[in-house]
Amino acid sequence: MEILLNPNVAYVMLVTGFLLTMLAIVTPGTGMLEVGAFFCLALAAYAAYMIGFNPWALIVLVLSLAPFAYAVHKPRHKLWLGISIVAMLVSSLYLFNAEGWLPAVNPILAIMVSALAGGFIWLTVSKTVKAHAARPAHDLGTLVGQVGEAKTEVHESGSVQVAGELWTARSELVIPAGAPVRVTGREGFVLVVEKAE
Repeated sequence: MEILLNPNVAYVMLVTGFLLTMLAIVTPGTGMLEVGAFFCLALAAYAAYMIGFNPWALIVLVLSLAPFAYAVHKPRHKLWLGISIVAMLVSSLYLFNAEGWLPAVNPILAIMVSALAGGFIWLTVSKTVKAHAARPAHDLGTLVGQVGEAKTEVHESGSVQVAGELWTARSELVIPAGAPVRVTGREGFVLVVEKAE
């Protein structure tokens, strides 16, 4: 545990913990990100306790989650995501006690880790939030009213080509193969069709 008392190692653990926390917020469910974030933050907290920390930096670090949460709920407001990233990186840099105004963390390490973590968070969170907000690529409701072609005889069951895809279909009346069909409804992934004029 002596290695954790090095401010550089503690800084990397802290940034990694916050990185995993932010990823866990936008992609919940697996548990792996949450467990990793917990262990990294616990080790960083131990190091901060043993080394000593700046209370103002801890407050800013915790408050950096507020603009992050806002950016997740309002994906078009990327400014808040940027504010969150900058606040997290600056506060984590000054979290550990040092002489004067210089951070206890090696500046070269801080620049490299900050650039990599900030860029990774920006890219990953932006893309993840955008994917969550996007409409499904294939909206089955848009199939109703479209015209296609019966590929097999359709009655109780059959196959039709609609919107460039092959679908299972059923019909009230027998529709011969090759006849044009119109989608009147759907039941799950089964299209209800009728013979088109």
